Amino acid sequence: MKRLVLCIVLGSLLALPSFAQTVDSLWSRVIGGFSPDECYSVQQTSDGGYILAGTTRSFGAGWYDFWLVKTDANGDSLWSRTFGGSNEDWCYSAQQTSDGGYILAGYTRSFGAGLADFWLVKTDGNGDSLWSRTFGGSDYDECRSVQETLDGGYILAGYTHSYGAGDYDFWLVKTDVNGYSLWSRTFGGSSGDECHSVQQTSDEGYILAGVTVSFGEGSWDGWLVKTDAEGDSLWSQTYGGGYYDEFNSVRQTWDGYILAGVTLSYGAGDYDFWLVKTDENGDSIWSRTFGGSGDDRCYSVVQTLDGSYILAGYTGSYGAGGNDFWLLRTDDSGNRLWSRTFGGSNFDRAYSVQQTSDGGCILVGFTYSFGGGTPANDNFWLVKTGLPRPYNLTVYLDAAGTDPILRWIMPEGGCCNIYGTTLMGQIGPPPAPGWEVLASPCFPAGSVQWTDPDGIVPYKRYCVLMTHEETAFSAAHRLTRP
Repeated sequence: MKRLVLCIVLGSLLALPSFAQTVDSLWSRVIGGFSPDECYSVQQTSDGGYILAGTTRSFGAGWYDFWLVKTDANGDSLWSRTFGGSNEDWCYSAQQTSDGGYILAGYTRSFGAGLADFWLVKTDGNGDSLWSRTFGGSDYDECRSVQETLDGGYILAGYTHSYGAGDYDFWLVKTDVNGYSLWSRTFGGSSGDECHSVQQTSDEGYILAGVTVSFGEGSWDGWLVKTDAEGDSLWSQTYGGGYYDEFNSVRQTWDGYILAGVTLSYGAGDYDFWLVKTDENGDSIWSRTFGGSGDDRCYSVVQTLDGSYILAGYTGSYGAGGNDFWLLRTDDSGNRLWSRTFGGSNFDRAYSVQQTSDGGCILVGFTYSFGGGTPANDNFWLVKTGLPRPYNLTVYLDAAGTDPILRWIMPEGGCCNIYGTTLMGQIGPPPAPGWEVLASPCFPAGSVQWTDPDGIVPYKRYCVLMTHEETAFSAAHRLTRP
């Protein structure tokens, strides 16, 4: 049980509302067999359902295979397809294409020229393979991200040990509509540099994000690279401190770029969620960390229609188990609006999130807490949330202008403790000395009013502690008497 804390100083005729939000899970689905199955990508499809992609050991031809799963709008499986050979084939990224089919990308050790190669698979709308292509040299090359481009072709990004200047380098590969390579580019220095995310930008160039050991302030720093339409570098920027910092997701925003990943240089604990906003030249505008004393890692970020941001990953600081799905929303300045965990007593890790057409969220990853297998194995886990549900608190005076009135709305199952104090040094929250419990109502969803029987006292402070399972928000307002 966590607490929503709202503290108010009263002493004027002004009324000031406070708003916070949380979300509830509408449903979740576990998809998999009795061996490990891990999901890394989700997208809402044109029919309102979802396409999930990852890797499976429960099904298919080999050790691990690409696994593509199509669901309806309720998350119930319609069909699934595996792609792979006798060795390890790992899918990290997939999306619906403009022709109604699907494009998948990752790496293959079953096919290709080297130890591992980029692998691109194109399917029709039923998930049946139309063609596949490998890209790579004699060493290890791993694709992490794919997107259909404006010309109908595809852009792939990851890292290569076969080509480039150093250990691992960013590798960007552009193909035509049939998956044949048009060009490729490497970016990096003498040490390891790994790209985790790519997006085509509005100028038809590309933005790449990942981690660099070759450049920056620390041993590992976040690295952002911008290219033109031909893949030639326009600029790059590093971000980070003296420890481990990396980006796992990048998206172009209305006025620059938003990057999300993990940081060990900043924040509260072990690894923390790391959100960085830049301008169109990659110069940092602000950065935010989110997390506790445990291991908290962010893998996906999207900008919502209202300009805010949704982040997803997993947390070891909060929740019910070893790791839980962690969904977090900020405003357009990166200030946290709400967060929510989903999981059981074991390990549950989210890797991809999208806002859905109804304003909610869809997130995927894998779960050890639920699903099949003895002993427990990880399965695809799909979680759908609803619209943000508001908490609302308003403070004002009654018609006589004597008694303060607190009016609030809480979700079903919530409870309040209303505290008061005239000791202005006690800024709280309770149970600091000087606070007195004035009321403790519990009630279903709705609103209620409460007045202080002592009447208004200059600068009297009220603190309302709302408790509701798996929510934690705070806000403060000061009402000043003339």
